[in-house]
Amino acid sequence: MSQVRFRPGGCVPDLEADWHAGWPSPKHDPAPEIQSHHADEHTVIMRQNKSVNYEAPFMFLLFGNDAALLVDTGATPEPEYFPLRTVVDAHLADWLAKHPRRGYRLIVAHTHGHGDHKAADAQFADRPDTTVVGPGLDAVKAFYGFADWPATPRKLDLGGRVVDVVPGPGHHASATVFYDRWTQLLLTGDTFYPGRLYVQDWDAFAATVDRLVAWCDEHPVSHLLGCHVEMSVQPDVDYPRGWTYQPDEAALPMRVPQLRALQEAVREIGGVPGIHKYDDFHVWYQV
Repeated sequence: MSQVRFRPGGCVPDLEADWHAGWPSPKHDPAPEIQSHHADEHTVIMRQNKSVNYEAPFMFLLFGNDAALLVDTGATPEPEYFPLRTVVDAHLADWLAKHPRRGYRLIVAHTHGHGDHKAADAQFADRPDTTVVGPGLDAVKAFYGFADWPATPRKLDLGGRVVDVVPGPGHHASATVFYDRWTQLLLTGDTFYPGRLYVQDWDAFAATVDRLVAWCDEHPVSHLLGCHVEMSVQPDVDYPRGWTYQPDEAALPMRVPQLRALQEAVREIGGVPGIHKYDDFHVWYQV
């Protein structure tokens, strides 16, 4: 049983995906409910079709030698409309055909606990060799071993492939950010993406942004991948909430300088409620 050597920074992920951005008439959309893109042999990025749910969240499947990690389960619970387990099981079968393992585990985790990121959890509830991490703060603390939340990140070892779990409250109380050492991708959930950044707790959000910038100062980060795209390719222009067709949407991958721009924006906003618009993102803070 050969082991994959997941050397840190050993992968340059392919992020040049032509993501399906919905259809003018959702009920006539010919695309599948879930689109998959292999960033490399051991990393799959998936997106829910906007014609199924306008949120069109992204999900991530990371393979290690002992376990795979599924980050988020989308916005639709019913498998007949959103067959996430079927798609994930197919990816697992393909990977295991190339890398045979006994007792291979699946960990289902979340970037945070909002409904469009945990809706299909029940599809995995009876799956063998599977752990579904609860989306609430107590469950998150217990599973990863956070003793001083949100101060110190924790490590999740998938079997040679180490993922750092960084506390990220602000958008949601139990939000976490995942840093994959293999691809050097930072999976930022709804904390940072090309779209509307909704802030629940301003002080916690500002601290999280500072924490993520400090992380990028201390670790090589290839790209930052959030869970939605809501911005247009035209700077400062977003698609209205609820739209199921975004033909000219911005690219999903973001860079560290754009995160620094968010840090500057947070300082500029200073906790003042409102909709604050910037070229690559909008910050929504309403109390």
